[in-house]
Amino acid sequence: MASSLTDSGDAHPYLRAATAGVRHHARQSATTGTPADRAHLDVLHGHLTGLHLLLDQLAEATRPAHPAAGRHLAAAHLRLWQASAGVHDAFHTLPATPKADADPVCRPEALPEGPPVLTICQRHLASGHSIRRKTTPSDHGPRSAGTV
Repeated sequence: MASSLTDSGDAHPYLRAATAGVRHHARQSATTGTPADRAHLDVLHGHLTGLHLLLDQLAEATRPAHPAAGRHLAAAHLRLWQASAGVHDAFHTLPATPKADADPVCRPEALPEGPPVLTICQRHLASGHSIRRKTTPSDHGPRSAGTV
């Protein structure tokens, strides 16, 4: 028997697991009512930027065969970047964790990927570069007389 497109199957097991994890976390957060902290927002930002990359790839692959669907995916790609920008901004408005700042054993500068605050910024800059490349028209023609 052939599987339909709506069957759960094993076509995208990692994406299904990530979605299940987000749903579980949302249910758990709703019951505890604890406010977000920087570590929480960093992980959430990582998830959003991963989805941002996936939507970018899907939009590019879908657009030639199905232009309208590709345009919708591209719009979702832009909105997802806007959501990750909001999470990035919220990260920077939260106070740093006192324990991380006071713990002499915690040395984020020794991490190969750099301090956590820079990791979220690097991710944000990379996704911002991607969205600007896709949404900002480039000027390939000759300059007009009135431009600088």
